[in-house]
Amino acid sequence: MDFTLSPEQEDLRQRVAKFVADEIMPVEADPASFDAHENIADEPLQILRAKARSAGLWAPQMPVARGGLGLNTVGMAMFYEEAGRSRFGPVCMNCAAPDDGNMILLERCGTEEQKDKWLQPIIDGTLRSSIIMTEPAPGAGSDPTAMLTTATPKGNGSWVIEGHKWFITGAEGAEHFILLARTSDEPRRNLTTFLFHRDDPGWEILRRIEIMGPEEHGGHCELKFDGLEIPDENRLMAVGEGMKAVQIRLGTARLTHCMRWLGMAKRAIEECLGYVETRKNFGMTLAEHEGVQWMLADAAMDIEIGRLMTMRAAAKLDTGDQARTEVSMAKIFVSELLHKAIATAIQLNGARGYSKDTPLEWMYRYAPQAKLVDGASEVHKMVIARDLLANGMDFWSWD
Repeated sequence: MDFTLSPEQEDLRQRVAKFVADEIMPVEADPASFDAHENIADEPLQILRAKARSAGLWAPQMPVARGGLGLNTVGMAMFYEEAGRSRFGPVCMNCAAPDDGNMILLERCGTEEQKDKWLQPIIDGTLRSSIIMTEPAPGAGSDPTAMLTTATPKGNGSWVIEGHKWFITGAEGAEHFILLARTSDEPRRNLTTFLFHRDDPGWEILRRIEIMGPEEHGGHCELKFDGLEIPDENRLMAVGEGMKAVQIRLGTARLTHCMRWLGMAKRAIEECLGYVETRKNFGMTLAEHEGVQWMLADAAMDIEIGRLMTMRAAAKLDTGDQARTEVSMAKIFVSELLHKAIATAIQLNGARGYSKDTPLEWMYRYAPQAKLVDGASEVHKMVIARDLLANGMDFWSWD
């Protein structure tokens, strides 16, 4: 594929980069900008979101008709990587998880009425959303078909939800929810997707689960469903198409994670470049030491490989292909290079890197989740291996 950006794409990339540098980075540098969970506080967030909208940098993944920029997946990769230079960037431009993936699913699969009611407020930034899938053992984790939460039809045309979910990202701050529940025992069509509002009775948040790293807005919560009624008009897609909804959402969402992580990995290396060029050790700067150059070269190569893998998967998604293997390979590689790049930057910064004087310690605590969210690395390796076993040497065929 041709990796040359069009003049319009390059202009947009530069505008995103400038907005991050001029508007977001100064806010990120102020400790008062953080909330109790180490994310951007609501007041500075709303100010930056208004500025992003005014600058034409809002909801890049959504259609122009609904207030977005209408970018395809390749365009999103360019945009998200630049936004990801700051840990506040994606949420300020309305392209952060979990809203990002939820918007993509609703836009692709909802009826026009559902889009007006459930999607448009998320695009507008008037509320947040959450998707509810994961369950405690022995329920659904990496295998959604093991789901124990049930949706049972009721005579009045509604569905009654019973079950237990946990590690539901953004649940505490969300108003619109996408829920997956079991509606049959058919092996391939046992799940269905539903929509409900925070104020609907019959469910509760049991707790906000504390995690080792900084949290997304709304945290990661444990939920209990005890008689939540959802009218059939709030069913997303057909009965039994829940797994299809999962694949539609996660295929792109896994890749958008990679896009944002690449921006963070580049930022981590950026945090050490100035230091190694000025810090002297044994009569020369750190940058003049061969061992330091090797460390920087390894990080630079890993990031560039991750960018190429992500762009290839994005280009394939734009053809209508599910690109499952390409997305899985990118998800594994980029999640691992993120951790390695941050660790390299900390090492090269010495004690300074281990302190809170740089964003690196925040990034280092954040990075391990990359190997877990939207499918653990080991599960994605199973996807890749199955493709190899099914296709043999054709696994490496050119498109």
